[in-house]
Amino acid sequence: MNTLQQVETIKQIEKGNILIPQGFKASGVHAGLRYSKKDIGVIFSDVTASAAAVYTQNVVQAAPIDVTKDSISVTGKIHGIIVNSACANACTGKQGLKDALEMRKLTAQKFGLEDHAFAVASTGVIGEYLDMEKIKKGIDLLEIADTPEAAEDFGTAILTTDIVTKSCGYEAVIDGKVVKMGGAAKGSGMIHPNMATMLGFITTDAAIEPADLQQALSSITNDTFNQITVDGDSSTNDMVLVLANGEAGNEPLSKAHPEWPVFLNLLKQTSENLAKQIAKDGEGATKLIEVNVHGMNEKTDAQMMAKTIVGSNLVKTAAFGSDANWGRIIAAMGRSGVAFQPTQTTIAFGDIVVLKDGEPVQFSEEEAKAYLENKSITINVYLQDGNESGTAWGCDLTYDYVKINGSYRS
Repeated sequence: MNTLQQVETIKQIEKGNILIPQGFKASGVHAGLRYSKKDIGVIFSDVTASAAAVYTQNVVQAAPIDVTKDSISVTGKIHGIIVNSACANACTGKQGLKDALEMRKLTAQKFGLEDHAFAVASTGVIGEYLDMEKIKKGIDLLEIADTPEAAEDFGTAILTTDIVTKSCGYEAVIDGKVVKMGGAAKGSGMIHPNMATMLGFITTDAAIEPADLQQALSSITNDTFNQITVDGDSSTNDMVLVLANGEAGNEPLSKAHPEWPVFLNLLKQTSENLAKQIAKDGEGATKLIEVNVHGMNEKTDAQMMAKTIVGSNLVKTAAFGSDANWGRIIAAMGRSGVAFQPTQTTIAFGDIVVLKDGEPVQFSEEEAKAYLENKSITINVYLQDGNESGTAWGCDLTYDYVKINGSYRS
């Protein structure tokens, strides 16, 4: 089976979410950390699940990350994750770590399990302590279910400045068994991975050991979550956690399994879907921007250049104004740190070529403007140095971004 066939075996599930795989439940409640919206959520697996995670590369890391690493390190398997919004529990010292551990303990007690059965995640304002009375109240209120409403409640509880919840679902046949995968995420501003200011949670009923699951997640992260950018800032709390509980009944997956590429593609499509939803929901954003760089010797160089272009404030503001100002694109390419030949560069907005082999070409400004007014736009860059390509996703930069971040704490 070739790679294309493997991709074609993967089916997207309409209105997919974290509860489409077998054996998962969730809940989200309002505990008072936010004024009115839900602010504490949990994902729970009926059976212990293999766990894998990737974390922010920011030197400053929040207490929940330390606690999650500790939980996974015990056996590589956990039952779920407890999440709060409104407070990041970052830069909170010894008290912050104590509170994150207490949050884990309260959740474990709620479900009658050992402390290390749960991971912990927080998102919100940095430098403020958790209100543990409200955290306890929220955990007490959690009532897990496997309904679409429960998935939506969880998705709402993890939001900060996001406008919409983010979820998706896919399935594939492995060993003759239908394996399902669902995802939920939050992220809107302070997005510039490694990782982004985001939380991503993926559930699957595939059977796979923790080490193999970690290998799979690590192998696709650079092509998905690490290729989005909104504003160039990287957060202290970012995490992607994958739980695999084996309820599908397939033979345990590993690199030696003949359908390992199918599982990798399943994980990649789920991750890419969530990543693009995060980029599209950038604070104040009106457009999703995709940048494709083709024709480089190294894939990492193509990815770096694509990410530099989509992260350029000048490119982002031009996109907001539907201005086909390709000069901003080639200028961003020039400061990307990647060597290329400007005289062999072609740039296009969608299919509208504006620069050909390093020289400007005549194009219809009206046609280009009409294209750039779409909610999703693609910038294509063609070089002649090799056969590798890279893609990155971002959003436009609008007046509302300043408004949102100028009053984030008020």
